[in-house]
Amino acid sequence: MAATELSFYDRISDALAKPEGQLAIAAGAKAKYNNRARAMSEFPSMEITRDRARSIRAHTLSQLDKFLAEFADNVEALGGHIFWAKDAQECNQYINEIARAKDVQLVAKAKSMLTEEISLNQSLETSGIDVVETDLGEFIVQLSGDKPSHIIAPILHMTREDVGNVFNEKLNVPFSDDPATLNAIARTHMREIFLKADMGISGVNFGVSESGAICLVTNEGNGRLISTAPRIHVAVMGMERLVPTLADLSIMLQLLARSATGQKLTAYSSILCGPRRKNEYDGPEELHIVILDNGRSEILGSALSEILYCIRCGACLNACPVFHSIGGHAYGSVYPGPVGSVLSPLLFGDPWNPLPHASSLCGACKEVCPVNIDLPGLLLESRSQQIAKGKSPLWMRLSQWIYAITSCNPILFGLALRSGQVVSRLLAHDGWFTTLPGPLQGWSVHRDFPALAKKSFRQLWDKPSQD
Repeated sequence: MAATELSFYDRISDALAKPEGQLAIAAGAKAKYNNRARAMSEFPSMEITRDRARSIRAHTLSQLDKFLAEFADNVEALGGHIFWAKDAQECNQYINEIARAKDVQLVAKAKSMLTEEISLNQSLETSGIDVVETDLGEFIVQLSGDKPSHIIAPILHMTREDVGNVFNEKLNVPFSDDPATLNAIARTHMREIFLKADMGISGVNFGVSESGAICLVTNEGNGRLISTAPRIHVAVMGMERLVPTLADLSIMLQLLARSATGQKLTAYSSILCGPRRKNEYDGPEELHIVILDNGRSEILGSALSEILYCIRCGACLNACPVFHSIGGHAYGSVYPGPVGSVLSPLLFGDPWNPLPHASSLCGACKEVCPVNIDLPGLLLESRSQQIAKGKSPLWMRLSQWIYAITSCNPILFGLALRSGQVVSRLLAHDGWFTTLPGPLQGWSVHRDFPALAKKSFRQLWDKPSQD
């Protein structure tokens, strides 16, 4: 994934300058958060199931080599093909080679964040192959030349008027902002794509080691169509997206839908076992499963390996106050929000190092995570690693050095407090700073900063009230 030209802070400024989009994002994320809360309140064994899901993810990753080998053997026993891709280049090259060998002209794609991660669409289009996203949100993103702003809801930043304008301009249909009409337009357009596509490409929500099955979870049915109608199905799976057994898959599906959309179960949970067999009428002639590393094996052996427990439900985004304020595009990554703030620097490198600092560490993300990932702890660990490697901003390293010296010296600490109180009295207005200096001004551009109290806790402790 290529870095964007704008810095993280510039992207934040751009996002905050678009109030309509930010209102749409905050409203959409809050609705999903409330839907999740309602669904979980009606699920009496929720905490037990969360603990079980976390245990499954930890167990799977602790023996990932074993489960990957078992999964690959079972896929091939069912007539499928397995390709092990070290990185994005190998994955894209393999899929391009299949497309050329099989004279593929049109590809229908289901929603997949992993293919976004490796820029698969651009790779195929460079080879002269037409690629059409068939998930409604991703289709609108593709038509508008935009980027997804949410793991689950790619157009969370768009209003229905925005969608109507995109359809009017790109599909040459009369403008409408009626959701039913917009869905009907998309459905009519997509039907021809499904029937004409030579290849269907999907991600994999979960692979099942014991059987070689893959599970696709959608609410629109497009995943089922692209995996059965075209003559070739290519599924791209992150190497960590395994569960050992079908019973384990059941646990994950109970949590995934509730966490993502507040549903008890998604509308379409498809479990696919190999290509079409003799005497079967449905299914692809060929099934290729690409198991992609792309940096995950290095993460697996690190202090941040817990991030690989993630099942991509998007619940942490919906709970995050920072995401509500700046939206997904400001992160500059296919993975926004708290999970992306940990994962993006690991997968994509130094340009994404500021992301772990985009958190108040309030802990809301951990509270809603279906597999109980300690996201605040991982964010702190990521920051700590960057500081140890000298990759944090100079002003931050300098301020932390000054704070460390000051906080360890009672005299200096008391002097700093008194100096701060003097500055507060001189510069604050009605108990608030409206402007902060230097790198702190980013705070005061959009909000005021509270002045220091007239008396510190230490001063109050030394002179207790005589009440």
